[in-house]
Amino acid sequence: MIRALATVLTILASPAASECRQALALGLDVSASVDSHEYRLQSDGLARALQRPEVVQLMLSDIGAPVRLAIFEWSETHYQRILLGWTEIRTAQDLADVTTLLNSVTRGTAPRGTAVGSAMQFGADLLSQQKDCWKRTLDLSGDGKHNLGPHPSGVKQQLENSGITINGLVIGADDPSHGDKRYVQIGELSAYYNTWVILGPGAFVEVALGFEAYEDAMTRKLIRELQGLTVSDASEALRIDQ
Repeated sequence: MIRALATVLTILASPAASECRQALALGLDVSASVDSHEYRLQSDGLARALQRPEVVQLMLSDIGAPVRLAIFEWSETHYQRILLGWTEIRTAQDLADVTTLLNSVTRGTAPRGTAVGSAMQFGADLLSQQKDCWKRTLDLSGDGKHNLGPHPSGVKQQLENSGITINGLVIGADDPSHGDKRYVQIGELSAYYNTWVILGPGAFVEVALGFEAYEDAMTRKLIRELQGLTVSDASEALRIDQ
C-alpha cells in the first residue's frame, strides 16, 4: 500500500500532472428515434447534470490537473456534430459556460440512422488527441441498436489496445403505456451495449428508463467516471510516461 501511494505521489509531482487528469468525450444520440422533445431532455439533462453539486465538486477536484471535456452528437455513419471542442474545466465558470451552450443549442438536420460503431470510432479519434491525459473516456448515450455502418463488435476489437475506456448510457422508451415491454426493451439494449460497445477495465453501462430519467442517469454516470484517480490509473499513467 505504501509503495502504491508512493507511485501516486510520484505521478502527481511529475510534469504530466500539470496537464490533464481525465479526457471525457460525451456522445449524444440524435438519430430518428430521438424526437424534438427528447432531444431537449437530453441536452438540458446533460447541462443540469454538469451543475449537480457532487459533479461540480468532482470536476473541480484539485489533484494537480484538470478534466478536459468534449461533446458531440451522432446518428449515421458520416454524421457527427461537435458541440464543444476540447475544453479544460478549471473553474465553476467553465462549467457554467458549457451548460449555457447546451441549453442554447438547437437541433441540426441529422440523418435518420443509428451508427453506433461509427460513433465509437469518432469518439476514439477525439480521445487520440488527448494522449497526455491519465485517463481517456468515451461516454456514449443511445436509445437504439446499430443499424448501419461498421458493427460495434468490429470497432471494439480495433480499439482493444487503444488505452481508452468506453462507457454506455442506454435510454429506454418514454411511453409508460408500453408497460413491461419498457423493461424488456431497456434490458435488451443494456445487454447489447455490455456485449458490443463498452471497453476497458471498469467499463460499465448506466440505464435511463426514458429521456425523462436522463439527467439522473447522466449524473450517476459522471460521478462514477469522475470518482478520482485510482492506483491503477496512476500506475498506467506512469507506465505510459516512461
